[in-house]
Amino acid sequence: MFDGDLSDQDPGVLTLLTRQRAVAEAAEWSALLRYSDARRATLTESATDPMNAHVARSSVAVEIAQATGLSEAQVVARVAIADRIRSRTPRTWTAFQTGLLDAARVREISAAVERLAHPESVTRLDREVLDAASTSTVAELRRWLGRFIRRVEPDQSTRRAADERARRHVRIDHDDDGMSHLYAYLPSIAAGAIERRLHHDARSLPADDRTLAQKRADLLTSWGTCNTDGTPAPHTDIAVVVDADVLAGARTGFAESADGAWAVPAAWMQPLLDNENTFWWRILRDPVTRDVLSIDHLGRFAPDQLRRALLFRDGVCAHPGCLVPAWACDIDHVRPWPTGPTRGDNLVPRSRRHHAHKGHGIAPPRRRTAAEALLIDLAVEYAVAR
Repeated sequence: MFDGDLSDQDPGVLTLLTRQRAVAEAAEWSALLRYSDARRATLTESATDPMNAHVARSSVAVEIAQATGLSEAQVVARVAIADRIRSRTPRTWTAFQTGLLDAARVREISAAVERLAHPESVTRLDREVLDAASTSTVAELRRWLGRFIRRVEPDQSTRRAADERARRHVRIDHDDDGMSHLYAYLPSIAAGAIERRLHHDARSLPADDRTLAQKRADLLTSWGTCNTDGTPAPHTDIAVVVDADVLAGARTGFAESADGAWAVPAAWMQPLLDNENTFWWRILRDPVTRDVLSIDHLGRFAPDQLRRALLFRDGVCAHPGCLVPAWACDIDHVRPWPTGPTRGDNLVPRSRRHHAHKGHGIAPPRRRTAAEALLIDLAVEYAVAR
């Protein structure tokens, strides 16, 4: 063992201590393996039937975990790795015992052995890996092992790649504090392209108070929620539930998704509400009774459901005398957005020509609604009858 005679500034001290640590790890793993082998053999001999033998052998991991402070899963993993390396890659096992390799590198080699299909490939790995493992970091060794596997067993590697490609998916895990994890399992060529584009585009953005990592995150968010022209992508409507007093600023609170899976501070909504291309539904509820008070759409453009309702309601352009079908009209705010809400009582279909007139300050008279027309007709009939 190191006795402390070397200078504290001599890097050889660190090399020696690293070697001693690796030897200690190997001694521990060897002891785990010997104990496991011996206890499993003893319990198997004393068992009365195969089922009892299986149950008894499974208890060995519990015994080792209690003695070492490791979890049962850690014990099972270490014993399995030690047994695989000892039995299938003897040169690697010897290098581990003498401190040439540490436990971290042995784990990587064991994982590679599991992926190899042919015994001759494992023998070749055992013969070639020591030079790479002894001069590489763990990350460099992992890459070397990947290249080795693809080189010696290309057919098997291709089949595994096809199987894994079939498992591609995206998962979102919602955490506390208004944040979520977006996990994507993608073909490496696609992930590499995304990585390069994120890096390039983020570095091309104007300097501001965001870090490069934050810019990358913001870019990915934009790509996932908007079309190339900045308009919302289809099916990105978001419903949030906000207490009325929170939205009014009377107290601090959160905006919660309709399904309750996530929540964000209500203040985080403001930039989204200010974006005219974002579709947001706001559900106001009473803070005490939890009753829904109102439902508003907070974007500039009417979503499909509201637009369809307007087409059915009005039928034609809101300008008096204009018979352009509502489906061929623009949806116009009577009171301009964002002062005027995107809500049925503030929206009318207006032909492109009459919409332009309004935009240039030519205020046309408002077409009477069906209810108003009915009331006027009734008033006329009453006057005539008198």
